[in-house]
Amino acid sequence: MKYTFLLILLFVLAGCGKSLPTLENFDTKLWKDDRGACKNLRIGLEQSLTLQKDKLLGLKEVQIVELLGRPDENELYQRNQKFYFYHLSPGKTCESSNVESKVLEIRFNAMGLAKEIFIK
Repeated sequence: MKYTFLLILLFVLAGCGKSLPTLENFDTKLWKDDRGACKNLRIGLEQSLTLQKDKLLGLKEVQIVELLGRPDENELYQRNQKFYFYHLSPGKTCESSNVESKVLEIRFNAMGLAKEIFIK
């Protein structure tokens, strides 16, 4: 009986989490279609994203991917921390550019939750 209660509690806690936010004045389809920002469409969404980036804090990696699509680049860091990078302007990955691009950087903690968000 005691173990059943603990098992149910575990399932309830595992299901708890922040729901997927709605980003206002942000076209997620346009964002996802401009992979790597090579079409230079994401830069128009920068201001809206900057104003609402706090809505992304605390989201799980899967939720970020659901909202913004797969990252253009990612990096595994020490202690299971991860970084996702989404280009806002064309960068080295695009044929037409040789310069560093503007990037949305999302840092995940070891639990897989968005901990810090920067636009550089």
